[in-house]
Order: sequence, then structure tokens, then C-alpha cells
Amino acid sequence: MNYIPTIGLEIHAELLTQTKMFCSCLNDPTEITPNKNVCPICMGHPGTLPVPNKKVIEYVIRTGLALNCDINKHSKFDRKNYFYPDLPKAYQISQYDLPFCKDGYMVLPQSGKKIRIRRIHLEEDTAKLQHGGPSTSSGQPASLVDFNRAGVPLMELVTEPDFHSADEVVEFAQEFQLILRYLGVSDGDMEKGHLRLEANISVAPADAKELGTKVEIKNINSFRFMKAGIEYEIARHTKLYEEGKEEKVVQETRGWNEQKQETFSQRSKEEAHDYRYFPEPDIPPFDFADDYIEELRNSIAELPQQRRERYASEYNLSEKQTDALVQDPAYADFFEEAISELRELVPNAPVDLVYNYLMSDIRGIEVQKAVSLQHMPLKPVHLAFITAQILQDKISSRTAKDVLLKVYKTGDDPDSIIRQEGLGQISDLSELEKIVADVCAANPSVVEEYKSGKTAVLQFLVGKVMAQTKGRANPAQVKTLLEKFEQG
Repeated sequence: MNYIPTIGLEIHAELLTQTKMFCSCLNDPTEITPNKNVCPICMGHPGTLPVPNKKVIEYVIRTGLALNCDINKHSKFDRKNYFYPDLPKAYQISQYDLPFCKDGYMVLPQSGKKIRIRRIHLEEDTAKLQHGGPSTSSGQPASLVDFNRAGVPLMELVTEPDFHSADEVVEFAQEFQLILRYLGVSDGDMEKGHLRLEANISVAPADAKELGTKVEIKNINSFRFMKAGIEYEIARHTKLYEEGKEEKVVQETRGWNEQKQETFSQRSKEEAHDYRYFPEPDIPPFDFADDYIEELRNSIAELPQQRRERYASEYNLSEKQTDALVQDPAYADFFEEAISELRELVPNAPVDLVYNYLMSDIRGIEVQKAVSLQHMPLKPVHLAFITAQILQDKISSRTAKDVLLKVYKTGDDPDSIIRQEGLGQISDLSELEKIVADVCAANPSVVEEYKSGKTAVLQFLVGKVMAQTKGRANPAQVKTLLEKFEQG
């Protein structure tokens, strides 16, 4: 019998605002001193009043518009009531029946599948518990609470259960992360907990009219773990169904154990929690004008899929090249600016060299030197000039790599480096012919091998000439001269 998995996804994203959601405390995820960015509001002191951060609301509406959502022109905040040590007020300001965004969708960029988005709403984040602190007077280990995160703006996206594989879930989550970065509303850094994934999974026979028992996987901090966790749960459910033990699939929350490569039970979810939602009395409802929504819509720049389509048509890049650039907005922006500068120097210049040097050499420098592209002294105009020099046969490709590194190290103009260090390509044909003759004279056995039909050895001689000229010769010209010399 065939079994079909059905999966829904919930994603929490911390927003990149300067201050928290309802107070003026800094929203600084890099702060390591506990309880530094706190005040009576985010500590939940009685008598304090929350003031909504306008930028937070703009961010969630822009995200909803980017994901084809309807915007609730009348919306409000609600109180979600529960007790836990990381929630000082014993309630969380969230949204219940009137989220800011609803009924959206995303078309997956690879598979083309349409995934419906039920809602996107705002809520305040909780504090962070740190277990295993100093022992109490009774000798028991204590748990400490850091309220720096309390009140940080948190956006939650909830999809419809439209996924039927782990790959689809990962594709959606990765594209959502990319959209957040393009919008500038969140860095989506999973390792730092700024993007958190939860998947609801059920498995049922293909001909079943109802879905199977739902299991939730929480606290997933990487796409790889999410994929592995979902696939493990699908296999676990399927095996129990095949063995006639479907009663062992219970509604629960499970986590992922990376060492054991398996999920584990965290708590039962036999009944839904009653959070006793009611409208937040300290924050008036919101009424958004059409002009305001259109203003936010017009503020949305080019999104990832739009950029993919433009790159394919405008630059004739392959799908792989396009994806590599679009995945990193900083590299995509650098690439476009470099191409624009290059075509001022060489009209209709091809883009391949710029792409190759950017994604190979410059990215290599970034990784090796642990410096971000934005903080390099190497700028798009520098790459454009160096590429133009290659296309105009003024420097060799090997020299170009050296010049790129020198620009990074010194911040000097590449034109100055080429002139001051005499790195320009050898233009005197007689000088190059003499070097070719010297190399052939120094390697008579290789020359004889070539003459006997072993043409592959020619590359050895080309390398010798390039070494002697310190990369300043044109390899194609060197090859032609060697062939002519050895035939003569």
C-alpha cells in the first residue's frame, strides 16, 4: 500500500529593527551581557504600557505583500495567556483572529509548486532560559533567565499543509529566508536562532479520506536537520502503519537528535492548549488606509525570483550561475555593478569573466581572509577594469589573479599596480619569440617528443614560457609561436 505524507510548516523570524517591539530597548542579538537591554515594559512590570514599533508593522506587511498575501485593513493584537518562566507578564502579546497578513502563496522556484500561506502575524519573543546555573541553597542546579530577547519582534508564518516531501519544505524555507534578506527585514540566521522552523507531519494511506495523526518537530536550527527529521518521521510513521501499529503514532512534539540521527519525544499534545486569547486592551486596533498599503507595496525592490528571470534573459547566465548569484544579494549587486562598469569600458562585453573572477577568486579571498565582500577594498569598478584589461589583451588571466589579490591587500588602483610593477602583457613579438626559442633550446627532449607526435607536451612548454615571463605573455599567442617554431 502507498502512504502519502502531508506536511505543514511554521516559521518564526526575528526582525531586524533597532529597538524592540513595544519599548525603546535595543534589539541587539549580539549582546552577550545578560539582562542589559531591558526595561520595565519588556520585564513585564505592572502599570507599564506597550507602544507598538511602527517599523515592525511595516516589515510584516511588506513581507506579506512579497508573498502575495491579503492585508487585513483592520487588525489588532491579542493576549496569549500561559505561564512559563521566560514570559514575565504571564501572557504574550500576539495575534489571534485578525493577523496582519493572510491567504498568500509562494511558487517554489525549482519545482514550480504553489504553496498556500495561511497567515503571517506578529508576536513578541520570550526571554531565554539558561539551564544548569549555580546551585540553589537546596543544592539543586538553577535555571537563569536572560531578558535581552524578551520583547524582540517575532514574525510567524504558517503555511497550509501543502507539502508532500522534505525537499519541498526545505525549498520553501530557503526561499523564504532569501526573501527576508532581500527585503532587509531579517538576516534569517538559523545558527543564531533568528529563524526557527517547525514542521507538522502526518502520514496516511493514499486512498484515505482523512489525514493521519499529526506529529510536530520543533526547534530545528538548520535546513539539513529539518530535511533529516521530516524524512525520519515519514519513515517511522509508514513503518508503524505497515506493521498495523498505527495506534503508536500519537499526537506529540518531537525534537531532532543529530548524534543518533533520529527524532525523540519531548511532550504529548493530546489536547490543544487553551490560551484564552482576548484582544490586547492596552493597544488600540489598527486601520490601514489603501494609500499606506500601496506605499509599502511600492517600497519592495526586486525579489529573488524576479532577479533569476532577469539574469537568465539579460545576462544569458545558466540556471546554476543565476542561483549562485541570487542566493547572495551582496554578490549579485557586486556582479551587476561590475558588468555596468565593464560595459562602459568594453561595450557589449561578455559577462563570463566577471562571473568567474567574482565567484572563484574574490569569493576565495573572502573565505581565506574571513572578510565580507562589503568590507573589502576590492570594488566592482576594480574588477571591471581588470576584466577589460584581459579582454583588450593588455594583461593575462594569470596576471589578473595577482592584481586582484594586490588590490585587496593594498587598496591601490589596479591600473597603478599594473603600471608600477610592469605587469602589462608583452606586446613586443620579437621579445616573445626570443623567450620561446630559449625555452625550446633548454628543453630539447620535450621538443623532440612534440615533433614525434606527442602534442600534449606542448602545454609543458607553454607553462615554461609563462613562468619565464611571470605570466605576462598571452598563452594563446605563446602556443601559436611554439607550434610555428617547432614546425620550422
